[in-house]
Amino acid sequence: MSVIATCLEMLGAEIAARSAAIGRRVNIGALGVSDRGGHIALSPPDHRSPNRATQMVRASDGWIAVNMAREDDREMLPAWLGGDIGTDFWEAIAEGARRRPARDLVDAGVLLGIPVARVCEVAAADCNVPLITMAQSGRTRREALRVVDLSALWAGPLVGSVFAALGASVMKVESSRRADPTWESMPRFNACLNGGKTLRRHDLTSPAGQADLHRAVLEADVLVTSARPRAFEGLGLSPRSVFADNPDLIWVAVTGYGWEEPGASRVAFGDDAAAAGGLVGWDRGAPQFLGDALADPVTGLAGAAGALRVLEAGGGGVIVDAAMARCAAGAAAVCGLARAA
Repeated sequence: MSVIATCLEMLGAEIAARSAAIGRRVNIGALGVSDRGGHIALSPPDHRSPNRATQMVRASDGWIAVNMAREDDREMLPAWLGGDIGTDFWEAIAEGARRRPARDLVDAGVLLGIPVARVCEVAAADCNVPLITMAQSGRTRREALRVVDLSALWAGPLVGSVFAALGASVMKVESSRRADPTWESMPRFNACLNGGKTLRRHDLTSPAGQADLHRAVLEADVLVTSARPRAFEGLGLSPRSVFADNPDLIWVAVTGYGWEEPGASRVAFGDDAAAAGGLVGWDRGAPQFLGDALADPVTGLAGAAGALRVLEAGGGGVIVDAAMARCAAGAAAVCGLARAA
């Protein structure tokens, strides 16, 4: 994590200053949410990520990062590579990729929902997240902020944990059919991320569950999500209608490649998004991972800082577009990492 320490320190300092201006000063270091070492089995990074779920793979004209953490993605490999996989899927990926251009591999992976990225495909000058104006806000500051955290895994819940530390009332909403996997995979880290929140589980496929969620969002000051935009129509949370009913809302949208196209439909996780943003090292012309899912903590802190910036200015009616690949690219720029060997 030391490679991005400068970036995390800058974001932590901004969060501390802006949270103090709003109410309670938040010390990111004390939360224990920016590093999951000790909570999950990790190996030293090389061409493989520390959790060994993602690898750098040579294409015919460059490098890609492929994330195979999910069994569903491994089942899509024959369609992606156009042939049988055999017993070693990483060997099959390496063999199939070296004959095809990186762009073709990424485009085909996007269509199949596979988390795959071309190394250094996204550039950014810093970690400031853009804002998408959705409504004209007439916000008046409340005594206690109300936050609905609909996110899972790391980056999104980190945003919610910052608001919980600020003293906001944070409700973590989960599907009763699909809980956040970190409850079981990393219970102590989950406690760091979500321990200060109130948990509510609803059947989000049912009209009643969606109605409960909709009511909570309409009463919220901040909404935190970590799904692609198309997922919210099915939850009864059309962004247009949500902002029409709650024009003061600040929606922190953690995505892989941004809220708007061309990247809105892409899947990403912390390691492949870090590679996409160039948050990598180079060894004899080959990219190497520098740490564990580095795009996650950077994006979580950048998203929280963006939301606090809006709150401090008395604004609302915006989507805080916290794209992991773009935040990783900003971190790479801040830390002075080379874009190529």
